[in-house]
Amino acid sequence: MVKEKDTKGAHHYDASDISVLEGLEPVRRRPGMYIGTTGPEGLHHLVWEIFDNSRDEAMGGFCNDIEVVLLPNNRVRITDNGRGIPVDIHKKTKVSALETVMTTLHAGGKFGGEGYKVSGGLHGVGASVVNALSIFCKVEVCKDGGRYMQEYSKGVKKSAVKKVGSSKLSGTIVSFEPDEEIFKDIKFDLNTVVNHIRQQAYLVKGLKILIIDARGYEGKINDSDIFYFRELGLELPSTSFYFEGGLISLVKYYNKFQKAVHNNIFYVEKELDGVGVEIALQYVDDIVDRIIPFANNIYNPEGGTHVTGFKTALTRTLNTYCKKNEMMKESEGGFTGEDVLEGLTAVISVKLREIQFEGQTKAKLGSMEAQGAVATVFGEAFASFLEENPDDAKIIINKSILALKARKAAKAAKDSVLRKGALEGMTLPGKLADCQSKNASESELFLVEGDSAGGSAKQGRDRRTQAILPLRGKILNVERARIDKMLASKEVKALVIALGTSIGDTFDLEKMRYHKIIIATDADVDGAHIRTLLLTLFYRYFRAIIDAGYIYIAQPPLYKIKKGKEISYAYSDEEKIKIIGKGADVSEIQETESAEAEGEEAEEAETKTRTNKVHIQRYKGLGEMNPEELWETTMDPMHRVIKKVNINDAEEANKVFDILMGSEVPPRKSFIQSNAKLAEIDI
Repeated sequence: MVKEKDTKGAHHYDASDISVLEGLEPVRRRPGMYIGTTGPEGLHHLVWEIFDNSRDEAMGGFCNDIEVVLLPNNRVRITDNGRGIPVDIHKKTKVSALETVMTTLHAGGKFGGEGYKVSGGLHGVGASVVNALSIFCKVEVCKDGGRYMQEYSKGVKKSAVKKVGSSKLSGTIVSFEPDEEIFKDIKFDLNTVVNHIRQQAYLVKGLKILIIDARGYEGKINDSDIFYFRELGLELPSTSFYFEGGLISLVKYYNKFQKAVHNNIFYVEKELDGVGVEIALQYVDDIVDRIIPFANNIYNPEGGTHVTGFKTALTRTLNTYCKKNEMMKESEGGFTGEDVLEGLTAVISVKLREIQFEGQTKAKLGSMEAQGAVATVFGEAFASFLEENPDDAKIIINKSILALKARKAAKAAKDSVLRKGALEGMTLPGKLADCQSKNASESELFLVEGDSAGGSAKQGRDRRTQAILPLRGKILNVERARIDKMLASKEVKALVIALGTSIGDTFDLEKMRYHKIIIATDADVDGAHIRTLLLTLFYRYFRAIIDAGYIYIAQPPLYKIKKGKEISYAYSDEEKIKIIGKGADVSEIQETESAEAEGEEAEEAETKTRTNKVHIQRYKGLGEMNPEELWETTMDPMHRVIKKVNINDAEEANKVFDILMGSEVPPRKSFIQSNAKLAEIDI
């Protein structure tokens, strides 16, 4: 029997099934397509979109003063003294140009015409996307003697653009409050805002930027009639930026905690074939490089064509100079990109009229014309710099030669210890208790401090998916160690082989044997130091593993609490108080320091629990837990608490690692003194 096809049921498909989203509805349906994520990074992206519009005015020479204010109730207010968004009627949309910009995707002054010769915007979705994702948005424009205003909610206007007064000023004020339906955790981080905007201040010479943190002043603020928030005269936390030095100042900032190996900072600014190229660089006494690229003042963390052009020209120019001046033996060959980048701090900034990014978040530049322009402008200027500054040139060449020799020595050392068989698990470290599963997506590697905790972890684990690698003592500080020295360390070598990815130029993330690396150290100073050393290792040599989201930090409990027969675990002092109960009688609480209270003290504690007393056991380390406790609190995927390691701001993380793990003592001393008040002291 042949069943007749259902033409009105599950198989029915015609024009009525095609959805057409109007206005800004697509943004609210798929916010990740426009801002990357609805987490903290996407939340701050809203600030960047509005700020970038003001910054573009400054890049065009129409604005020199921007104010960013974090207000109570999750609101942000950004003001500039630019030309002001046009408010006259747009010929195509038949409504005010202001309303068109704020409520229409791909509408703005950056799609041809003479509104902007150079801008950071590509897709023209900035202001309208912020509007769509905000429960409240208000734009005020001071222009041609008048003050105009329009309010919106979720991208929909509340009324037409209206004139609300007169003004002798010129500029735009945008206030917005992100929608809690889109962003579950709305908390703007002041440091994130300051660090991002600091970069922009360096990149636009002569631009004054003021950041004000006015949160916590509910009921005391009324900014409806002012232009700049600072006109209120309130004494509020603020940070201001103004730099005339441009990229030279930015290089000095990044090298603040480094020792420069040559005095003169290279700098060039030139336009070629419609591409503006600006580059500054300096070498420091370090083994890592720092390349900070921008395209139309948008930071590109993933680099792009301008970085490719820069690296090509850098390697070629240094090889040519070295050969011309016979500074290297022919048997040593030539420099590779790895050699000439070691210890380099460089800021690359390009400006293009028509710009292409790979993705809406603009993490990588795709404009091919930037590659040739950067290679030509930088190559010619850097060659002249080397000729005009022979002392600096000699230092740079010698540093690159040292890097070349170290690279070859490191490769020989690496090849001798990381044979193919070792990486495939044929000769895994003896102290590694591997898991049975060969499926990396479900396999976990616990890096455990000490043999005692390692023993408990090996007994308490799920042998099918959980591997244990005990670490004895503090591993090598790899901040300034090359691969050959690293692999001479038994602990580091064991870890590298256990990961299976190899290291350096042969690193392959696809060969990762575990998709969860969980750092499990004690909750004391030594444990924190070991954790920092491990994070330094991953950050410097296995950055891709962090970026992939494979690194975690275990959060073992601080307390075991027994109330009668009931046992609970507390991961913080606040949680301990909550478990005990605010009304608990202090005289009925007994607290012991560790699991060593096995004898008379344990018996006494047990007697007290029978009389409804509360017994609190304070854990000083993982080794104090028996296998069952360690599994239940720290290793069981159903109950444990682990924190994923992310790098939200690579440059700030880079700077902190330089300070804490580098060789320069004064910056570390200053950092400790400045942050001592934040330390939690356990006496």
